[in-house]
Amino acid sequence: MTIFRPTRRGVRLFSALCLGAGILAGPLPAHADDKFDKLIQKLMPKRLPEGFASANGRLESEQVEIATKLAGRIAEVLAKEGDEVEKGQLLVKMDVSDIQAQLRAAEAQERRAVQSKAVAEAMLLQRESEQKLAAQQLGRAEALFEKGFSTAEVRDQRQATQNVADAALIAAKANLNDAAAAIDAARAEVARIKTVLDDMELKAPRRGRIQYKLAQAGEVLGAGSRVLTLVDLTDVYMTVFVPAKVATYLAYGDDARLILDAIPQYVVPAKVTFVASEAQFTPKAVETKDEREKLMFRVKLTLPPDLLRKYEREVKTGVRGMAYLRTLRDKPWPNNLQVKLPQ
Repeated sequence: MTIFRPTRRGVRLFSALCLGAGILAGPLPAHADDKFDKLIQKLMPKRLPEGFASANGRLESEQVEIATKLAGRIAEVLAKEGDEVEKGQLLVKMDVSDIQAQLRAAEAQERRAVQSKAVAEAMLLQRESEQKLAAQQLGRAEALFEKGFSTAEVRDQRQATQNVADAALIAAKANLNDAAAAIDAARAEVARIKTVLDDMELKAPRRGRIQYKLAQAGEVLGAGSRVLTLVDLTDVYMTVFVPAKVATYLAYGDDARLILDAIPQYVVPAKVTFVASEAQFTPKAVETKDEREKLMFRVKLTLPPDLLRKYEREVKTGVRGMAYLRTLRDKPWPNNLQVKLPQ
């Protein structure tokens, strides 16, 4: 479809034709001149003052995919499309009956390991007592042997008993260390399974609005499957494409103005939060083919977070509109681009 864009020459020609038709039709009433002037003003294209530029775009926001980390069956979806959710709010429950059984088994193994450590501690006390007794008996046997009241055979027997007690004590200490390690392993397994249980509860990573519900209760999903799409209402922006002669004068933090097609009576403030460092061909979303064929710079205009919090129920992504930028930073905004928000 060809879009007609009136030019000054075209308007003058149209005016002359209208004037000629008026002369042929006869004299015009007095108030006709005013109406004719207003018609001419409407047909003339509106030009921005020097130091300003405009571009078309649409409101977008960061989207977060709420997806499963592990495969499983959906037990319950707690959020609906359009719901506003808080950070950390539970959105989806997965079936965890088999994982809970694994947790109970791991907790039982942990208790068994604790009991094994208690047995190992008792055995260590026993071996320590035996080693102490063997050392005392060896000492007495050596003293008696030196005085000639005992034989070398008795002394050697006591020495062997001492050696056995020492070895038993070393083994008891190793058993105690093994029991402590088994407790650590059992507790780590319990912690791992509890982490898996936490992963089976899908929570909102940030405050936002549920945009799409992609799966239903009872469906079996693989790891990484999407269940919900969350729109971050604290990060809403418009992406526009501007020529180099405009991008050159833009900097991070510059003021901008947005006029949305759905509410053209309002002027919304925004900030420049990104200016591409390299030019690119503009996408098909740009209205005219001539503009798409030019190399342009992508610019991101972000709405203030406090403004989004105030009007978050009215915020709708995908709404098209016009963005207005200043290429002369010190130049004041014209009256028709002063901030105007709904009360």
